[in-house]
Amino acid sequence: MFTNCVFGIILCFVYQELWSLKPHAGGYDVKEAITYVWLGQAMIMTVLVWGGGPTNDLANRIRTGDVALDLYRPVPLIGWYAAQDLGRAAYHLLARGIGPTLLGALLFDIRWPGSLGAWLAFAVSLPLAVLVSFAIRFLVASTAFWLLDSSGPATVAWITAAFLSGLTVPLVLFPGWTRDVVLTLPWATFIQIPADIWLGQRSGWHAVEGLVLGAAWAGVLLLVCAFVLRRATAKVVVQGG
Repeated sequence: MFTNCVFGIILCFVYQELWSLKPHAGGYDVKEAITYVWLGQAMIMTVLVWGGGPTNDLANRIRTGDVALDLYRPVPLIGWYAAQDLGRAAYHLLARGIGPTLLGALLFDIRWPGSLGAWLAFAVSLPLAVLVSFAIRFLVASTAFWLLDSSGPATVAWITAAFLSGLTVPLVLFPGWTRDVVLTLPWATFIQIPADIWLGQRSGWHAVEGLVLGAAWAGVLLLVCAFVLRRATAKVVVQGG
């Protein structure tokens, strides 16, 4: 949490300088830009932008063959790990999300959701973001069925997520048509869409559209996870796992 706060303060000074030169960059004012910084810091570990979590354990169990035991459990493998990840996310939201945000509110002028509907929409966007992130990390871990070591795909995945989630820079700063593209990709649900709902940039049906996008990506990616797992099961049998 201390690290999140330090980086949050540094980024706030950077954003203040940037927005002093371009006061309405990306459709944000400086107050919204500063708020975005703290929302990003709160979401890093909640959504696990940089990877990790229970899916790291899954990748290791695939490598050692212990995943064969997991497949015999009376609980679906995807559900087993998804439940762990949602619990982990709830803990990090409390431990590394709320604290830095409150500190940001003490040190800087930040914007809060303007209505109960905005609060509710933001609350719904969080588990959707976690599920999308989980599904991507599950797919990355599943590459160990074929590669035995998923560290390479994991590195590519976290670099991609850091850039396309809005953590490195807000996606609204992307120019022209690239902005429209990145805002429809699954990584946009990690930080950018929840932040826009919080800031009121997405309200009414526009907020619903963002939630539908998150739900659609979560559903599609979880179905892909189930398909990959079925294909991988034969691989585990061949390996004698």
